Amino acid sequence: MSFLLPKLSSKKEVDEAIKSVAEKVLVLRFGRDKDLVCLQLDDILAKTAHDLSKMATIYLVDVNKVPVYTQYFDISYIPSTVFFFNGQHMKVDYGSPDHTKFIGSFKTKQDFIDLIEVIYRGAMRGKLIVQSPIDPKNIPKYDLLYQDI
Repeated sequence: MSFLLPKLSSKKEVDEAIKSVAEKVLVLRFGRDKDLVCLQLDDILAKTAHDLSKMATIYLVDVNKVPVYTQYFDISYIPSTVFFFNGQHMKVDYGSPDHTKFIGSFKTKQDFIDLIEVIYRGAMRGKLIVQSPIDPKNIPKYDLLYQDI
C-alpha cells in the first residue's frame, strides 16, 4: 500500500514538507517499503488519508534515504511516526518513555483517526504536547535503546 502515499526521499524534501504544510498535521512515517510492519501501517495510513485530508497530510520517509532525520529523531525501531503542525514538532504522551514519535503500527484505523483529531485540536489551541486517545493496550510496548552511554 506504500505506493498510494507520497514519498519524501531527501532531506530537502522533508524540510520543505515541514515548512510548507500549514494548518494541518504533517504525518511522517519513517520506515522501509519492504518491511511487513511498515506495510501494515501504510495500509492504515492510505485508507485514512482521504478521510483526514482536511486535518492531515501524510508522507512516507525511507530511513535509509534521509539518515540525518533518522538520527535526529532517534529512529531505532521502524516504523516510527512523527507529527508536526505549522513547522512545530508535536509530541504525544502515549504513556511510554518517548513522547516524540509513535513506534510500531496502529492496531485500527480508528486509533489513527482519533490520534490525528486530538493532535489537530491540541495544535489549534497552541499545545505542543497532547494526551494520546489510544487505549494503552493498543500501544506497542518497547524498550528504549541508548547507544554509546
